[in-house]
Amino acid sequence: MYTILLVEDDQPIREMLLLFLQSKNYRVVEAENGEQAMLQLNNITPDILLLDWMLPDTDGIKLLRKIRKNSLHKKLPVLMLTAKAEEADKITGLDAGADDYLTKPVSLKELDARIRALIRRAHGLSSEKLLQQSGISIDPENQIVTINNKSADISGIEYQLLYFFMKHPGRLYNRAQLLDRVWGQTIYVEERTVDVHIMRLRKKLTHYGIVNKLQTIRGAGYRFNADE
Repeated sequence: MYTILLVEDDQPIREMLLLFLQSKNYRVVEAENGEQAMLQLNNITPDILLLDWMLPDTDGIKLLRKIRKNSLHKKLPVLMLTAKAEEADKITGLDAGADDYLTKPVSLKELDARIRALIRRAHGLSSEKLLQQSGISIDPENQIVTINNKSADISGIEYQLLYFFMKHPGRLYNRAQLLDRVWGQTIYVEERTVDVHIMRLRKKLTHYGIVNKLQTIRGAGYRFNADE
């Protein structure tokens, strides 16, 4: 049974989500503000975090950044649930470390599909072998990335993108193909989401000394250069 930490201050919404998620056989731990969320994270290791943006004692973005600073939660799948539907808000949420973003009012069927997709990505690569390319090493069993002999600090979706590109070096993929292969067919994510995460991943690679490896092919898509 997977455990979900649900951080939502609106009691009717929280109760509705609780009943729905329990009906899907998830174990749900609740928090109605940021302080309670941090206390819960000190006691449990959830499989996924559902996080509201507007909380009474903080905002979800600040809380998410705080959570990501803890090494135990850097790979924790995070799905933001919020009424903020503007593109700029979505980008802010993704940049803060969210793996997915769903606006209210929430479609419960879509929420279930997105949760299942995030859990699959987080737990579905344990049998794969070590990947090595251009100074980058990925240990799928433990989901550890090492770049130029340094442990790399990357988010869950950045990990999935890097893993996918390293599994298919030299091949060109457009945004629709990446959405299909990395995010999965069961959920809808805007193509702009791909650009945001690609930019973040490229910035992380550059920070660790990997430059011009993840290429943008104008009008066509993205590819990861294979070793010569």
